[in-house]
Amino acid sequence: MSLLLLTHRACLGHDPGPYHPECPDRLRAVVAALEAEEFSDLIQGDAPRATEEQLTRVHPLSYVEAILGIRPEPDERVPLDGDTMMSHGSAEAALRAAGAAVAAVDAVMGGEVRRAFCAVRPPGHHCEPARPMGFCLFSNAAIAARHAQAAHGVARVAVVDFDVHHGNGTQACFEAEPSLLYVSSHQWPLYPGTGAVTETGVGNIVNGTLPPGADGAAFRALWERALLPAVEAFAPGLLIISAGFDAHAADPLAQLRLREPDFAWLTAALCAVAERHAGGRVVSLLEGGYDLAALGASAAAHVRSLRDS
Repeated sequence: MSLLLLTHRACLGHDPGPYHPECPDRLRAVVAALEAEEFSDLIQGDAPRATEEQLTRVHPLSYVEAILGIRPEPDERVPLDGDTMMSHGSAEAALRAAGAAVAAVDAVMGGEVRRAFCAVRPPGHHCEPARPMGFCLFSNAAIAARHAQAAHGVARVAVVDFDVHHGNGTQACFEAEPSLLYVSSHQWPLYPGTGAVTETGVGNIVNGTLPPGADGAAFRALWERALLPAVEAFAPGLLIISAGFDAHAADPLAQLRLREPDFAWLTAALCAVAERHAGGRVVSLLEGGYDLAALGASAAAHVRSLRDS
């Protein structure tokens, strides 16, 4: 089954500075892994820019204008918080990252493909409606979900997040809207300090926590016991994945012990849910992952499972 791969060179232009973990080499590692011969059948496309209309379905116009108005000189950076920086190319990269999410929704809802993977940065799941944080400038998954509803009439959209960090931004965008589901597994305790199992929104937020040191068996058990049934019961018309690979055992920013087969297993399980409820339609967006070798291998395992499941 063909799969759409969306990326853009402009996403390399977001440069938070030397030694920052969310570096351009992350995207290079993912793209290089997907240039292997086994992925020669992927349909490749350039990510467009998101429009103001698409961005403001999630973010206030004043926020969008403020972020896009920050254009530092080529060798300068503007800190938005202790972790989140903007460089000369950051605004363009953020527009392309959000635009990829929107274009992927259009492609799967339009029947061009059933599944798509967006190899983009900066990531998005920590960005709240009016607050950048955690390396994130726009809430890409939430923008994709709102676009699916506004442009394609999808009644229920689920975002599933297996990044090691809780996606507080996606949760903040969704927590008052019952037509949107957010389901997350993440290490607890860990940045950003949100994601307790007691945080349930209007019954549309499902958080599953894992202690430091938890391995693939614990991860799979959590998803089988609590998280996959929640997605199944919601019966989404479109499934969006926040695909962070920093729960890998080699990642330097957390302490879970997952391996590539664990990401492939969950991807296949999510595709099976999408087959039952969403015509197989899945859009996946790159989030975290900071060990370059583990990131490339994990993204390849994820894309392989997206394509073949």
